[in-house]
Amino acid sequence: MNPPVKSIEHAAVPSPCVGVCRMDAADRWCVGCLRSRKEIGEWGRMADSEKLALWAQLTQRHENPPTPPPTLVP
Repeated sequence: MNPPVKSIEHAAVPSPCVGVCRMDAADRWCVGCLRSRKEIGEWGRMADSEKLALWAQLTQRHENPPTPPPTLVP
């Protein structure tokens, strides 16, 4: 008898990493996946529900890219 096949709903949530691991000039977001350093570091410990919520945020970031913070003039 064959083992049961996992349904897609129960598959692990894939990482948003696209292999372009470089932070933007303001050191806020990875230019490849648009995650913060904190989000990247916590990915492996997140529950699938948290990963899916982050994916939703990343979709919004891709649709409305974050603007760099204003440059302070002395």
